[in-house]
Amino acid sequence: MIGLIFGETNFPIEILKKVKKKKINYLIIDLSKSKKFKNDKKSFSVSIGEFGKIINILKDNNCKKVLFAGKVSKPNFSKLKLDIKGIYYMPRIIKASKVGDAAILKEIINILKQQSIKTISSISFNPELSLKKGNYSKIKPNNEDKKDIKKAIVILNRLGKYNFSQGTVVRKNKVIAIEGRDGTEKMLKKCKSKKFRNNGVLVKFPKKKQDLRIDLPTVGLKTLQHCRMAGLKGIVLKNKQNVFLDKYKCINWANKNKMFITVK
Repeated sequence: MIGLIFGETNFPIEILKKVKKKKINYLIIDLSKSKKFKNDKKSFSVSIGEFGKIINILKDNNCKKVLFAGKVSKPNFSKLKLDIKGIYYMPRIIKASKVGDAAILKEIINILKQQSIKTISSISFNPELSLKKGNYSKIKPNNEDKKDIKKAIVILNRLGKYNFSQGTVVRKNKVIAIEGRDGTEKMLKKCKSKKFRNNGVLVKFPKKKQDLRIDLPTVGLKTLQHCRMAGLKGIVLKNKQNVFLDKYKCINWANKNKMFITVK
């Protein structure tokens, strides 16, 4: 039995499809605000503050392994529904939330570890969603693009203390934006330019010291569309350290819009 701890985004849906296809016994701990898995008979809708309930569900169903997928945003702590263990663990969660959303998941992983529940990689059942090194579009980065990519990677490597930053935008060898707590989409909206079209790059790499079992940089068609609206020419990911949704749709869309998808 595997415990699937799911938040928002479409990534959990892809995992669930594969788990069902492989006929693996599962249960879902639904932490999404929209309660998107409420129609699944094996789903339990739980507040992030109900640690006692979460642990009991997992142990009652003999779940010794869990998998995290999807975005779990910082909750409104004053309105959280807490149980006794939630009251006990909440100070740790609040402290972690000051670092970022991913830190909340890391703290939950630590709590589960104390209960002898192991966390496995989010792509354990879907390795095909993580792209390997190479160029996936007809368009390839030219020399100017390569300079932008190199600069973006250098910038990300220097951002050790900003551990919520997974992405940066570089255009004409200038840093246009660095991803903040609001995420990639909002960063890209700020990068719109009437002057530039099909110029510049988005690089998304895992954060330094990131737990690669969770919170891998995730991109999909929506990401590419926002890159296009921002006037960018392409997107760059790190080898086997990414989640790429709707792969073939994205590649076809990139080809039609003369954009590149590259994995370093």
